[in-house]
Amino acid sequence: MSSVSRWIKYASILLAFFLVCTAAALAVVIRLNSPPDAPPRFQAGDRTLRPDGENNALILEVKNGETAYSVGKRLEEAGVIRSRYLWQLLSRINRDYIKSGFYRIELPATQMGIHALLVSGSQILVRVTVPEGVTLKKTARIMEEAGICTAGDFLKAAASETIRNNYHVSGETMEGYLYPDTYFFPLSFPAGMVVTAMADTFFERLREIAPEALNMNARDLNSRVIIASIVEREYRVDEEAGLMAGVFYNRLNIGMALQSCATVEYVITEIQGRPHPEVLYNRDTAIRDPYNTYIMPGLPPGPISAPGRTALAAAFHPAASDFLYFRLTDAAAGKHYFSRTLDDHIRAGALYVKGRSF
Repeated sequence: MSSVSRWIKYASILLAFFLVCTAAALAVVIRLNSPPDAPPRFQAGDRTLRPDGENNALILEVKNGETAYSVGKRLEEAGVIRSRYLWQLLSRINRDYIKSGFYRIELPATQMGIHALLVSGSQILVRVTVPEGVTLKKTARIMEEAGICTAGDFLKAAASETIRNNYHVSGETMEGYLYPDTYFFPLSFPAGMVVTAMADTFFERLREIAPEALNMNARDLNSRVIIASIVEREYRVDEEAGLMAGVFYNRLNIGMALQSCATVEYVITEIQGRPHPEVLYNRDTAIRDPYNTYIMPGLPPGPISAPGRTALAAAFHPAASDFLYFRLTDAAAGKHYFSRTLDDHIRAGALYVKGRSF
């Protein structure tokens, strides 16, 4: 047999061996990549790997600083993947790090599919709606109940001097500057990023509503936001918001007290921590507090709620009138009676407080 023939023979044997080994390795990878035959085994009380409760799915939390090896080991022990060693191989092939956060994994799922999901960082996004007119404390509770961040962390971030300075907010918190809207946040999201996202949205909406506001100094802007926050808690019918804002500006211009029921409600519910009143009495409007605009002249120290588009538009573009008073006269329709004199105002009827917005 010639040397060429021997070389061809050995090459054929080597090729056949290579193909057999490749086929065997491919079969092993396919097998290890496939979902386990048995359902996952969840440990009681383990919130980092738990069933979703909907269809066949699970929730996986990848903690900050957790290694790919640790995640693979947990998944293998829970029976979600067949082998942590294939997981390590995938992690070496794909140099992108897995991202911390919460993930929803549809079952059955291949190991490659799970790894790709964690590398992509496509976390669970929670839909959370912040209604117009809510306060900072209520917003904090909304975020905590949705699992976004704790109420304490949210309030701390909202009072952060760094964040306030970034937006040139002159008050002690971001009250009034966090836009009420529907947001999508990951679970356990940093509170500072939640506050920043809401503040960004506020200034984006403000740019649409009143572009001139972005050129105002912090003090003048804050005055407008305070008026908007009061109007938000006072108006029921959109077309009356501008008139209400006009009434408040008219009162300020002549040195008259704002006499806003909403500010008294803020004192009662947010400062004193009492239940929302259905009716205000003389003893309520006589409460000694800087936010009580029945007894304190000028604007309160800061906004009292999160104003939406209608209230912001009213504060920056109030309706011109010589009205100094308004009173709720049709609770069902939310209609108010606007008047120029105190006598007309008294004849309008009893004093009402707006119902809860949240």
